[in-house]
Amino acid sequence: MNSSSSAAAAIASDSGVFDLAPVALWLEDYSGVKALLEGWRRAGVTSLRDHLTGHPERVRECASRIRIIKVNRKTLELFAAKDVEHLVANIGRVFRDDMLTTHIEELAQLWDGKTAFTSNAVNYTLDGDRLDIQLKATILPGHEDDWSRVLLSTEDVTDREQARRRLVGSENYARGLFAHSPVSLWVEDFSGVKRLIDEVRMQGITDLRVFTDVHEEFVSRCISEIRIIDVNQHTLELFGAPDKKTLLSSLPVVMRDEMEPCFREQLIDLWNGKLFQQREVVNYTLDGTKLNLLLQFSVFPDREHDWSLVQIALTDITARKKAEAYLEYLGSHDALTKLCNRSFFADELNRLERKGPWPVTIIMADLNGLKAANDELGHAAGDQLLRRAGEVLNSIVDKPARAARIGGDEFAVILPGTERAEGEAMMKVIGDLIGINNEFYTDLPLSLSMGIATSEKGERLEAVVKRADLAMLEAKREHYSQIENDRRRQAAS
Repeated sequence: MNSSSSAAAAIASDSGVFDLAPVALWLEDYSGVKALLEGWRRAGVTSLRDHLTGHPERVRECASRIRIIKVNRKTLELFAAKDVEHLVANIGRVFRDDMLTTHIEELAQLWDGKTAFTSNAVNYTLDGDRLDIQLKATILPGHEDDWSRVLLSTEDVTDREQARRRLVGSENYARGLFAHSPVSLWVEDFSGVKRLIDEVRMQGITDLRVFTDVHEEFVSRCISEIRIIDVNQHTLELFGAPDKKTLLSSLPVVMRDEMEPCFREQLIDLWNGKLFQQREVVNYTLDGTKLNLLLQFSVFPDREHDWSLVQIALTDITARKKAEAYLEYLGSHDALTKLCNRSFFADELNRLERKGPWPVTIIMADLNGLKAANDELGHAAGDQLLRRAGEVLNSIVDKPARAARIGGDEFAVILPGTERAEGEAMMKVIGDLIGINNEFYTDLPLSLSMGIATSEKGERLEAVVKRADLAMLEAKREHYSQIENDRRRQAAS
């Protein structure tokens, strides 16, 4: 007999000790249960757990075979019973609901030859209050053959179990917020990044920006040290990934190009102690679609010492960035011709005035016949001419050169770092393209009068524009003079 069995026997034999014990104690007779189980074993039952699960009514039969011999005061207090008779008469109110499921496990332990069993169960007081209890039971020495004396203790662990359930509930709530957030969430381990940064700091480096200017590979090393712990469902949807494994194996596709300079700035902020950061970044979906994202980075509380848990939230701002780009485009472009507008033209002249490159060649152009088209054919015809002029100039002018509509029928082409001969070649190409354009639009001919000027040393660009404009006016006079001469010849003939 071991010491715990001896103690149990002593408690059972000493009525005073049993009754005054600070733990709820039950002395019960399980001999009827033993006889029932032996009958099932003789009938061929090999797994009591499976047998009772398939025949739940037999669990009730087992429970009905248990006879309560006595309980102590603590038991009566715990279950709000007046006396043993009151408790026994209402035992069905104490043991109910899922108690029978727990009872299967208790019986299975006895079936397997154990003389003691434990379980966690739910009981109810006679007032109807729920009790979480931890049950421990042992067959008293000398009664192993018939189970006629079983000592049970029921410890009230309601407070502990409620705290555990609250903790589980909080964890499930937090997990639900993470999993179902409408924002892309990443949980990552940056401890390897912190280690690298600390090593650099220990070398006496004080400015990470200067250090990474010299050691560009440091940024890539830091990226390789990041460990992704988890991502939520919205992340998979945002990047077009069927599952986490596919996404994590495709990170070089997702984070590339513009991402490394952004991450460098993130490292510099971390170096300077900014553990919460916000910046705009660019990532890509698995099919290559560009995503503009607002990144919010935060080191978890209590992880500031090692950065082992950080959360990154990514909000898709692609639509907003497109809208901003369109508004910026509208602010610097003419909606009809898709060329730059007069405001952009003035700003570009000011920029070139300050920074060059020199020389700057400027072509001024005027759309011939716009007024006549508007007057004779309507503004729709005039608008068509303007759009065609825009098509020609947009097709030939590439950055850093710019073409702009600076008035109703006035256009300008700015050619930075371009000599006059190159500008004249550009004018010839424009003329050739106008000829091609007219082959497609035979109803209304497109015609531009153009003038050119190239900056001289120390000359203001405003003066260059005026010289090009004068040359354009001269070309325009020649154009209309030629038309008038042709008209007169036709009239004379």
